[in-house]
Amino acid sequence: MNDLHDLVIRNGRIIDGTGSPWFYGDIAVDLGKISKIGKLTGETGKTEIDAYHQIVCPGFIDMHVHTDLFILADPLVEAKVRQGITTELLGQDGIAAAPLPDAYKEDWRGNLSGLDGNPDISWDWNTIDEYLKKIEDIHPSYNLAVLAPHGNIRMEVMGLDDRPATDEEIGQMQKVLRRCLDEGAVGMSTGLIYPPCCFAEMKELEALCMVLGEYGVPLVIHQRSEGDEIIESMDELIEMMKRCGAHLHFSHLKNCGQFNWHKTPEVLGKIDQARADGLEVTFDQYPYPAGSTMLSATLPPWAHDGGTEMMLKRLEDPALSKRMIKEMETALEGWDSISKWAGWNGIIVTSVESEKNQDCVGKTIAEIGKIKNRTDYAQIALDLIYEEKNAVGMIDFVINEDDIKMIVRHPAGTLGTDGLLGGEPHPRAYGSFPRVLGRFVREENVLPLEQMIRRFTSQPARIIGLQDRGILREGLAADIVIFDPDTIIDQATFENPRQYNIGIDKVIVNGEVVIDGEEAYRKPAGIVFRRKYSCLPLSQKEGC
Repeated sequence: MNDLHDLVIRNGRIIDGTGSPWFYGDIAVDLGKISKIGKLTGETGKTEIDAYHQIVCPGFIDMHVHTDLFILADPLVEAKVRQGITTELLGQDGIAAAPLPDAYKEDWRGNLSGLDGNPDISWDWNTIDEYLKKIEDIHPSYNLAVLAPHGNIRMEVMGLDDRPATDEEIGQMQKVLRRCLDEGAVGMSTGLIYPPCCFAEMKELEALCMVLGEYGVPLVIHQRSEGDEIIESMDELIEMMKRCGAHLHFSHLKNCGQFNWHKTPEVLGKIDQARADGLEVTFDQYPYPAGSTMLSATLPPWAHDGGTEMMLKRLEDPALSKRMIKEMETALEGWDSISKWAGWNGIIVTSVESEKNQDCVGKTIAEIGKIKNRTDYAQIALDLIYEEKNAVGMIDFVINEDDIKMIVRHPAGTLGTDGLLGGEPHPRAYGSFPRVLGRFVREENVLPLEQMIRRFTSQPARIIGLQDRGILREGLAADIVIFDPDTIIDQATFENPRQYNIGIDKVIVNGEVVIDGEEAYRKPAGIVFRRKYSCLPLSQKEGC
């Protein structure tokens, strides 16, 4: 009898996502799941794909994204799915879309604009549950999960003030975090360089991580230092997480500033020792020598006290602006000065909102100064932040290429694009996964292909608790990528970032083909994941 399947993929070299060697085989898909793997002689599909000479592997999971708002404007963010990404993890860096109290919506929109953009959408949600329902209502073409952002939780309880939380406020934050996790968040993020996360004491963070330990979900952290004090930062986090019994996941692991690059072996050694001591530690990274965030991240933390509106008022005060500039140049202990690391000729403006400053996009701060016949570069940056009401994105060149490869080799790693999508974006938004497969695997042999695919698939699925993703196996979800290992490479550059990759032929989400060669299809194929298990039954939740 001839079995008829929804989809059959034939003649591929299957890499199943576990790290095992590839093998030849066919895959049948029915009702969005893998129904058979093997030699499917005599069986046919309503749709058939010949994957001869191509790799067939699980869909890629992007562990660090900033499409939280863009996804509400476009159900298929093509820059991401064309890389083979079938699942994204939203809610990063402690400052994201939800939870979001009404009283702070306008200020928060300004705070996020330089990081997550400002697409034309209705901000009509408050809770994680309402935000996820809003994503579900647009019927995304790929899968999404969300972290509960620490800054949003803090804002809901105590606003945007730069002060320690009281014990009562910390208890309230724990309740809000539990609510977010019960509504479906798969962990918590924080960004200790971003307000209001940077205003928190370790006591507050530890109390929240105790909740994460109860639920068995990770803390995903942009740590307070990624260069000058990176060793000290890692030490304090590792010791804290040992007390909490929770999983520690470092966002975009890197070591910034030329005078810090020698520390990278010690950074990885800290991870090895923590794991040897019984603490689960993982990380994600992006494969480029430059970072990307909002230009206002160059300001000292105190400048952000009270939110975007208060920060902009401080920029009106010449004395406070002068103080900011001095601290940006001297990089006082306790925070990282990105402008000191990169220099003003290493910071490129990627996006603005006004017409007035569009000519700044794609130029370094130093180049903007040359055009304006000015050399007060720090003040030029402050002026841009003020004129654009904080809606300025940047790229900063602070990372060593050899360090990137050293970190890629570490078995605890995953990949994240961390791409800001507005203006002239960082090329990582368009090219991260193909860049790794083409450059680091094929051209430079940094890791075998099977091991790199594991970092893209089963490893991130395990970290965020996606039980049915990341592995090609009968009965699991049919998120599948088909690519040519001999040609795959990124095309996006810093000069021309909006270019799709070469080599990825098909991207399949829950059994639906959403990328087919040059064609992209906005099908309602995606799922919005919600964490399924509370730490206790709801009847016992008050004491959890």
